Amino acid sequence: CAAFLRAHAAEEMTHMQRVFDYVLEAGSVAQVGAIDAPPTEFKSTDKLFAAAYAHEQEVTASINALVEVSMQEKDFTTLNFLQWFVSEQREEEALYRSILDKFELIGTDGQGLFFIDREIGALKVGGAPAV
Repeated sequence: CAAFLRAHAAEEMTHMQRVFDYVLEAGSVAQVGAIDAPPTEFKSTDKLFAAAYAHEQEVTASINALVEVSMQEKDFTTLNFLQWFVSEQREEEALYRSILDKFELIGTDGQGLFFIDREIGALKVGGAPAV
């Protein structure tokens, strides 16, 4: 699970860089305020993935809010840019939902965790497509 999460975190950094690049290309300056540190301790591995799934749902809501503003402002360039993120979030939520389904199906006992770890280790983390 750790290798998957590390690879996924690296992918998320490329998404952030994609937003920064867009803002810079638009002639503005990307600014990031203080970000609270995420939790680092979980009661179980399935709880960790449940938290990751909930976070992806929050990200989806944020992207949808940006889409809504871009539509209201008739900023079609930004709307077009955000469409990639809309699709990406659908994939992210489906990925984490499928992992949670594995926990429900296989269980979280010692042997179940072994098989889930193998399953998650086999998952590929996608990268940002060429622009």
